[in-house]
Amino acid sequence: MRSRAELLPRLRHRSDWQSLLYLAALPALAAWQWVHGFNALLYALMLFLTLGIGVIHHNHTHLRMWRGRRTNRATDLWITLLQGHPSFVFWPAHVANHHRHRHGPEDVARTYRFGGDTNHLLGYLLHPLQAAWVLYPLFLRWLARLHRHQPGAFRYCMAQYAVWLGSWALLLALDWKKALLFVILPQLHGLHWLLATNYLQHAHADGSAAGRQPQGQLNYARNFEGWLNPLLFNIGLHTAHHEHPHAHWSALRGLHHAHYRARVHPALNEGGLVPYMLRVFVLGSLLPRYRSRSLMPAHNN
Repeated sequence: MRSRAELLPRLRHRSDWQSLLYLAALPALAAWQWVHGFNALLYALMLFLTLGIGVIHHNHTHLRMWRGRRTNRATDLWITLLQGHPSFVFWPAHVANHHRHRHGPEDVARTYRFGGDTNHLLGYLLHPLQAAWVLYPLFLRWLARLHRHQPGAFRYCMAQYAVWLGSWALLLALDWKKALLFVILPQLHGLHWLLATNYLQHAHADGSAAGRQPQGQLNYARNFEGWLNPLLFNIGLHTAHHEHPHAHWSALRGLHHAHYRARVHPALNEGGLVPYMLRVFVLGSLLPRYRSRSLMPAHNN
């Protein structure tokens, strides 16, 4: 017989205590404000945590957080509740599409599909809406295949929809104003960020075959090396993540500096995310010298 310790949920990596903290803190902040009223500082912290939940969702898809199947599935459902959308969508949209094609011409949500090869504030703001428009048909086709070939997995995906929509219905029935302010709007903020990160990481990167050479340059993604990485689970170290999709997020910094930083065009190795956004999206809208330059071959001829 297994000991009691062996029956308890076990994390794969101790670093994911940070993930658990975020998963607990977000609903706690929402609940406190639901009862005691709006607090600007707590609300700002809650909005930041919605960014973290999106990254946790991403990381949990690539490498399951727990060693037990039941605990991982419970985490799927908890992320679904917190994010305001079923967590299964990362499989067809991200793993089977984005990681397979790496910003290439067959990547359904490639940034240069929408309005050309751009990198500006309007593109950043619109990309989540444009991506959702083309990704949802992908989800529906994927669900149809599951329904035909893996009915158990299909039912699990439908359960996630039931959990999400049921939670919204319950909270809206309790108090629709509080539900919108403390739950639904923060969730939409987090979902926008989740899809907009694709634009941050890939706009003006090289989506051609030349941008992803196995032994040469890897210019299909942008990296951010600033102080937000420890707070957002190294989400900025994107090339290393693409090259090692099953590596734990805590290993990405070492992989980035040891193997990939030198193989990426210098223009794609940025410092901080916030300074980049201010420079490119704000100053770049006024002064051309602050704008990024596309690395796509058509722009370099």
